[in-house]
Amino acid sequence: MKPGLYSDDSITRRVNRENVLLLGGGRALLMQLAHPKVAAGVDEHSDFRIHPIRRLRRTILITMAIVFGDRETALAAARTVNQVHGRVRGHDYRALDPDLLLWVHATLMDTALVTYETFVKPLLAREREEFYQEFKLIGELLGIPKDRFPTTLHDFASYLETMMGSGPVHVDQRARDLARLVLRPPVRLLPGPAMIPFEVVTAGLLPPALRAEYGLAWGAGQQRAFRLVVRAVPRLVALTPALLRVWPL
Repeated sequence: MKPGLYSDDSITRRVNRENVLLLGGGRALLMQLAHPKVAAGVDEHSDFRIHPIRRLRRTILITMAIVFGDRETALAAARTVNQVHGRVRGHDYRALDPDLLLWVHATLMDTALVTYETFVKPLLAREREEFYQEFKLIGELLGIPKDRFPTTLHDFASYLETMMGSGPVHVDQRARDLARLVLRPPVRLLPGPAMIPFEVVTAGLLPPALRAEYGLAWGAGQQRAFRLVVRAVPRLVALTPALLRVWPL
C-alpha cells in the first residue's frame, strides 16, 4: 500500500479508525451550526434541509480519505473540498474564511477526542496533545494558515471556551431549525422516536452551554440513559472484533 500523510501507528489513525466515532456526528454538526455564519453557509448553499445527514457523510468520507488514503488520494480529497468551498459565499461570509474553517476544524478535532475517550478509552495527556498536533495537518490542507491554530491543546481549550462564551458562536433560530433535522432526520421507514437514543447521546456529548442554547431535553431520564450508554458502549467496543469495529483500511 502506498504511504499516506499519516503512518499506520499514528495516533490520528488509531483514533479515527474506530467506527464508534460515528456516535459523535450529531455533536460535531450541532457545534458547527452554532456558528451563525457556518449555519448560513450550510443552509443557503446545500441540500441540508432535505438531506441533513449527507453533510455528515461527506465530512466522514473526506476525513477518512485524508487520514487513511495514500498521499495522492488525501490531497485529491482536500482539493475537492477547497473547490466546493470556493463557491460558497454570502452577504457576510465566505466558506474559505480562515476563522470559519478553524471553527469547523475545531468541532471535528474536539468531537473525535471527546467521543473516543467516552466510548473507547481515555488517552494519556501526551496522546491527546499528539492527536491535536497531528490533526492540524488536515486543517492546513483545507485552507487554514498555520499561524491561526492555537499552539497547544491547552490553548485550543481556551479557544473553544472563548468562541462559545464571548465569541461569535451562539445558537440562533436558524441553527435550532437545522438541529431538529439532524436529530430527527426525515428518513423513510424510520419513525422519529427511533432517533431518540441518538438525540440523547448527542445532547450528552455536547458542551453544556450549547446543549442549553439548543434547548435539548436533559432531565433525570436523559441523564440516566446517557450514563447507561457511557457504561455499556466501551464494554461492547472492547469485545467487538476488529473486522467490525474499525474503519476498513
